[in-house]
Amino acid sequence: MGANALRGEAELCVAGERLVLRPSFAALVAAEAELGPLFALVERAADGRLALGELAALFWHCVRDRPAALTREDVGEAVVAQGLAAVTPALRVLLGQILQGR
Repeated sequence: MGANALRGEAELCVAGERLVLRPSFAALVAAEAELGPLFALVERAADGRLALGELAALFWHCVRDRPAALTREDVGEAVVAQGLAAVTPALRVLLGQILQGR
């Protein structure tokens, strides 16, 4: 099943597979534990200062139904392979959910 925009979900293609990114409470708590306060993350993104590792970490924590074979490095490599312009829509969806909620 694909991403549900009404739930604030986005999609990311990794190794030819479409993964659903869902900013659930548990996913955001895990991301915040690693990356620091989410509001600061949003501010860095707005200022163009979001590091590639932070972006990959946020995506990693938000992958819904994560395949067992998927690694965090796979997510990071997919971001690099597609380029920032291609993954920005997914980032916008996640950041929007952080700011606005569902």
